[in-house]
Amino acid sequence: MRPAPWIDFANFMTKAAWFTWVFWALLAASAVIAVIGWRRHREQRCVGHVASWLLRVLVGGMWWQQTLWKIPPDYDGLKYWMQQQVEHATTALQSAFVSGIVLPHLSVFAPLVYLIEVAIGVSLLLGLLSRAGALLGLAMALNLWLGLYSAPGEWPWTYMFLIIIQAQYVIDPPGRRLGADALWRREPARAHWFATAVA
Repeated sequence: MRPAPWIDFANFMTKAAWFTWVFWALLAASAVIAVIGWRRHREQRCVGHVASWLLRVLVGGMWWQQTLWKIPPDYDGLKYWMQQQVEHATTALQSAFVSGIVLPHLSVFAPLVYLIEVAIGVSLLLGLLSRAGALLGLAMALNLWLGLYSAPGEWPWTYMFLIIIQAQYVIDPPGRRLGADALWRREPARAHWFATAVA
């Protein structure tokens, strides 16, 4: 039986491990960025932007938490879910790709999956290159939805809601509200073209 949500949250936030300290540092950095954005730019000072920041941090925290059972070199959990994709993927092509290419080369794909999910989490927590982070999140969520659609005990709408959130973040990058993207977009013209393209 799973613990109560507040106990699960407390355990996640207090586990004595390097990744807990990194997460706390990311949360602190996110708060500092939000405060700087609030103080420097009047248009950032609204309840909607604060709510958007909080929701972005929650989604980023979810992505970060999902990396914790994929930390190298232990990929047993990831291998299990990859095997579930082989058995329950919506298309034979995806099942064949995972069974024929991904699983035999898990030592290559597992670190890649881990790093992508870390990048998504960091992007959303800091609001940094949040459109790019959301695109990665959208791709990962689509893969999960298609790969685990028929898996026993899985509710496909869980992944669909994650797809919807990530797609919304692609359309309207959340880092533009009290995030690093909002600060970056107000830098001199030499950096503006890049920030506009990816933020």
